[in-house]
Amino acid sequence: MRAFSQLPRAVLVLEVFGILLLILSYLTLHEMLPLPSPFTGKLAATLMIFAGIALMLPAATVMMWRTAKVMAPELFNTRRSRDKPKPGDSHDADH
Repeated sequence: MRAFSQLPRAVLVLEVFGILLLILSYLTLHEMLPLPSPFTGKLAATLMIFAGIALMLPAATVMMWRTAKVMAPELFNTRRSRDKPKPGDSHDADH
């Protein structure tokens, strides 16, 4: 997946922390991993789930933004280099 590997490093780090937090919350809910008392229980696991999802949102946003720019460049007022009129083009108004 080429687009995923081209994400900024900070976004990838947030994504990894979010995934780790989700795994940690799963292990905490099923009591597979002993944690200190403030991090045990359903409330702590629920907070870890929401924090993990929140940490994964920037990567999803960047990927959706890039996809939208590729699919509909007119919405973002960007034109690809091949779509730009060349000087001396027969469709040029000064021709």
